[in-house]
Amino acid sequence: MTFRDLHRGPRPLVLPNAWDVPSALAFADAGFEAIGTTSFGVASALGRPDGGRATKDANLALARALSALPAHLSMDVEDGYSDDPAEVAEYVARLEAAGANLAGVNLEDSTAERLVAPQAHAAKVAAVKDRCPDLFVNARVDTYWLGTEAEIPATLERAAAYVRAGADGVFVPGATDPEVLRELAAGIPVPLNVLVVPDLTLDDLAGLGVRRVSTGSLPYRAAVHAATAVAAAVRDGRTDLPGATPYKELQARLVGYERTGGR
Repeated sequence: MTFRDLHRGPRPLVLPNAWDVPSALAFADAGFEAIGTTSFGVASALGRPDGGRATKDANLALARALSALPAHLSMDVEDGYSDDPAEVAEYVARLEAAGANLAGVNLEDSTAERLVAPQAHAAKVAAVKDRCPDLFVNARVDTYWLGTEAEIPATLERAAAYVRAGADGVFVPGATDPEVLRELAAGIPVPLNVLVVPDLTLDDLAGLGVRRVSTGSLPYRAAVHAATAVAAAVRDGRTDLPGATPYKELQARLVGYERTGGR
């Protein structure tokens, strides 16, 4: 199935977000047909905070490293790392050339935790689609994420501008209220993507019209939490250590990946 097809199934596409090769391999080994990346996880692994355009070069390297991944790949490119639509499109084209399995990108309409004018973001979307027409451009609307203009009309207005510019999907992180999600899904003519909503199951979200659910930085944060729990358990003399994937299993994944062309 194509990446687009995965958004048309009976249930929403669950897109786990990786931050490096081992995490992506683990998701692929678990049977996920498509894998995204998390800008927070990539930035954090560099010792940098999220949202500061720190992942630009790291994402190019990661796209190359994941080019042999047996799954569709969607990269989180923050705001495109530039205010200039042409420069954003050039970057995404480089990303597409680096990642043989790149199927999509996630492009957000905020910079430095502030919303940008919808016309400015729409211009980025249009430039990317003109340069890379086959990529699934997921336009992120940060109204609810930032708590700015966090209302249905404003969010739908932004989403409409991005869809007119060619967006293939719309991502509204931070929206969790079922009625809000229902109205957003009804008012957006392309697949609606949300983050995991702890109180809502995948079937609940499907009933509201959601077509894609991203894990965001949750797996990365869970991994950091688990690593700390293991070290603390050893320090505290506990014998009931948290579970972990066996060394041989992880090593076998990396050996197999290297043999198939992983870099």
